[in-house]
Amino acid sequence: MALAKFSIGDIVRHRLFPFRGVIYDVDPEFNNTEEWWQSIPANMRPRKDQPFYHLLAENAETTYIAYVSEQNLLWDETGDPVAHPQVDDFFSTIHNGRYVPNSMLAN
Repeated sequence: MALAKFSIGDIVRHRLFPFRGVIYDVDPEFNNTEEWWQSIPANMRPRKDQPFYHLLAENAETTYIAYVSEQNLLWDETGDPVAHPQVDDFFSTIHNGRYVPNSMLAN
């Protein structure tokens, strides 16, 4: 099992698709349904033995929740905040380019 490259609060973008988001949870390896995994075209299907990230995601049209493998994420270098309506549910502010988790959610 690989150590996660990204952490909760990091702002990232997808390597192939035009969306970005903030990480609000991390799975050390794939932890979604087989149906979800099989729905990805075989030539683009990520390995299961890597970290997967839960994102409050946005693109030019909408906001949504995304589940993305580490191999498909890059650092977002725009410096822009994420406009997802649930950001305030998880994070209190941005500090040094990262979202700071709400203290009541901190472990």
